[in-house]
Amino acid sequence: MRTVKTLEGEARAFTCEICILAGGLSRRMGRDKSRLRLGQKTMISRVQETARTTGWPVRVIRRDLRPRCGPLGGIYTALLTTHRDSVLFLACDMPFVGREVLGRLLGQFHFTPHALFVSYRGRVGFPFLLAKGTVGVVAKQIDKGDFSLQALAKAINAKLLRLPRALAGQIRNVNTPLEWERARRLWDRRTSRLVGE
Repeated sequence: MRTVKTLEGEARAFTCEICILAGGLSRRMGRDKSRLRLGQKTMISRVQETARTTGWPVRVIRRDLRPRCGPLGGIYTALLTTHRDSVLFLACDMPFVGREVLGRLLGQFHFTPHALFVSYRGRVGFPFLLAKGTVGVVAKQIDKGDFSLQALAKAINAKLLRLPRALAGQIRNVNTPLEWERARRLWDRRTSRLVGE
């Protein structure tokens, strides 16, 4: 358990869990993205490994309580069922996500414990942190049929964490066969570089 400062400047306990969204249909990929392998492990297991380094509990959301709503279905499910103050959201198709990005998010969230999205080149996306209390806003966005993360961040009045270019590779996601081939080549290059050191 850690502490955050309230708006009044008081310290209070802060609890978090990490939820990896894996309930999508993988239409653009044509097969389940989470089970694709990079080296000896699946993409989702690589994301789980990194998430566990934070020390917070990690959960995979495979079935959405509000299906066919894009990522908002998984977000709603996680927020409604969490026993923690907040949830850090990751996607199963982000195998390059690193401790640096997660550490920055968690560190900044202590000062803005409501909603915090990573932003790069003017767009918000994974990973992001939401307080449990934002579940009502997520439900309203679903009811309106607006499943965009951009719209959700705006509706919640989220703070943005702008990533430097040096960390942009950590938020790369893999949605299509072409992106999958690029990810495999990048992974192989990284692995051979580490072996050569």
